Amino acid sequence: MPEYLVRLAQIHETFRKAELHALAELAGVELEIVKYDDDSPYCIVHLPSDAAAKQVASRAMLIQGIYELWGQGSTYDEFRSNVTETSSTKWPTYQTSTFSFRIERYRGVQAPAEQTRAIIESFQFLGFKGKVQIKNPEASFRIFEEYDLDAKEPKYLYLGRWIADSGRDAKNTYDLKKRHYISTTSMDAELALLTANIAQAAPGKIFYDPFMGTGGFPLACAHYGAVVTGSDIDGRSIRGLGGSARRGQTGKKNVEMNFQQYGLEGNYLGGFVSDLTNTPLRLPSSHGVTTETDFAYLDGIVCDPPYGIREGLKVLGSRETLLPTERATHAAQYRTEGYIPPKRPYSFTALLDDILTFAVSTLVPNGRLSMWMPTANDEDVELIIPQHPCLELTSVCVQAFNKWSRRLLTYRRKRASEIPEGALEEMAKRAYETGTRASDLNDFRRKYFQGFREFEDMKKEFIRMKVGAGVKQEEARAEADQIQEAKVSAAEKAELAKKEVEARTKDAEAAAVKAEELNERFNAEART
Repeated sequence: MPEYLVRLAQIHETFRKAELHALAELAGVELEIVKYDDDSPYCIVHLPSDAAAKQVASRAMLIQGIYELWGQGSTYDEFRSNVTETSSTKWPTYQTSTFSFRIERYRGVQAPAEQTRAIIESFQFLGFKGKVQIKNPEASFRIFEEYDLDAKEPKYLYLGRWIADSGRDAKNTYDLKKRHYISTTSMDAELALLTANIAQAAPGKIFYDPFMGTGGFPLACAHYGAVVTGSDIDGRSIRGLGGSARRGQTGKKNVEMNFQQYGLEGNYLGGFVSDLTNTPLRLPSSHGVTTETDFAYLDGIVCDPPYGIREGLKVLGSRETLLPTERATHAAQYRTEGYIPPKRPYSFTALLDDILTFAVSTLVPNGRLSMWMPTANDEDVELIIPQHPCLELTSVCVQAFNKWSRRLLTYRRKRASEIPEGALEEMAKRAYETGTRASDLNDFRRKYFQGFREFEDMKKEFIRMKVGAGVKQEEARAEADQIQEAKVSAAEKAELAKKEVEARTKDAEAAAVKAEELNERFNAEART
């Protein structure tokens, strides 16, 4: 198959291959990654044709453009030789076409115009006789120079013929700063669109978000043509708060008006108040699923479940068993405008399993579940990736923050023929956390506050001890940050800091004793 150079965006590196494979599968084309490095924006792939390359790139979030690869090399002599060897049969096709020639430098400084012109003119052997046309040429060529950081010479070179740009501009269209209705927890537009791509949202598909909030994921899926719906335990987030969402705007703003803002109201089926443990959606009567068609009506589920950090994770229901009179009171009031149903704490681990079980019950074969879940940049604070015998984990993408991370997990609903016989019956019933407080039911929440806060206290104590031993505060803080980045446990970090400070303290004490001895000696000599 022909080779193509994919110019990637140098951001969200762990998502890039997952998006490439998802979009290739969605387009029904075979894609093979030949060369890839997280530290480089250049990726070489095999694709069947230019048309296939356009299909993959046209809606990608983490691709800037895709090019037919005409040559590569580590030096310009090797580079030009490889161009001649691999692409000379293509030159006659563009001999009389209008064309443009540009140079892109990754990590390299802007070269003088004379040097750039000399490089471009060194490719006159291509034999192009057409007119140079910067805007809208019939053929556009680009030399890519890749440098190591602070290097003066490129470490690798590519020549590509432009095939297509990507759909990356959509992140600007749906930027939260331009959207009418958002909240403090609205997912970044780029990540929402990226999630929709990895979940393969497309025309003719139905997508659902059980934690929709202000509708960021359904909106992203609707952008790619899917019909969408969603629910949330807090109906106020769906209906809006009744005030202006942007300065200068008046009137009520809500989820539906976001779809109207982008002309996608025809893709929105509406939202409803629910949680996953009390869903009104159709589910099988038993835990197992025996055939491919039983109860399957969703093509995709995309969601960012609440982590329960700022406030404890809750579901609909009462903490205590209600008396008949109390139940009757709620039954009489639930239709009243502004009614807020009672909620009870819930296990985060149980919620993750509930999502997987719901996906197994409602996804069509090969349907996708893409959900975000938290983890941490410390081996002591970790959550196991949930699994289900009816779901295949297709990708794990990580977005790292300072003290913790979150992962985008994507699953494929297996066909009935792929599920081993008796797999559902063999599933062990997991024992979930018990208790009445939010931290009792959410291991990540508890460790988040205990573990991270403990290390922050240790870091402050480390800096204080360093400063007390004569180290400048800026140097002590920088060293503490370096220790924080090291992949060692909190206990090891504390022990290392303690030993180093003790050693410095002993040196200081020894010096003080020696100075005192010398002082007494000098005083004795002065008296005589």
